[in-house]
Amino acid sequence: MDSANRSQSPITDTLTLGGGCFWCTEAIYTSIRGVVSAEPGYSGGHLKNPTYKQVCSGATGHAEVIQIVFQPELVSLRTLLGVFFKTHDPTTLNRQGADIGTQYRSIILFRSGEQEQIAREVLQSLSDGVYSSPIVTELKPFEVFYRAEEEHLDYYRRNPNQGYCQMVVQPKVEKFYRLFPELLK
Repeated sequence: MDSANRSQSPITDTLTLGGGCFWCTEAIYTSIRGVVSAEPGYSGGHLKNPTYKQVCSGATGHAEVIQIVFQPELVSLRTLLGVFFKTHDPTTLNRQGADIGTQYRSIILFRSGEQEQIAREVLQSLSDGVYSSPIVTELKPFEVFYRAEEEHLDYYRRNPNQGYCQMVVQPKVEKFYRLFPELLK
């Protein structure tokens, strides 16, 4: 690729977040203008190449996460974190609604000092009385991302009539649409 083509390629950054079931977070983030991709997977644990079944056991230490590739000139890290905190409950330890276990914990896996600093600033701004309970979101350095199995990719779009999608994913997506209409693709 010559330098003229390289200079026309958009600059991207990557963020890894866990806010409960990755079907929900993927459905939300794929709707945001400036998000190139939002891929479900596993991160934050100790087992190499875990399966969904292993992660669901709670024994791997991994959380269900999404790896977001985004264009910072179109959507900022602060905006993505704002969406994160408004579309899941960061005050419930190891759970989101009826989904219980460490795999559903609230977690931000930062990839740089700048991401860590911004995440800490956002967390601090929310800790000042925004929630009635303390925020339990884990903040730790990113180490590795394991992509989820094929059946979990783009799950909500492919299975909109599935019960969990109707009862859990759809209300979260609708809440996102109400709160952030200006971010929609």
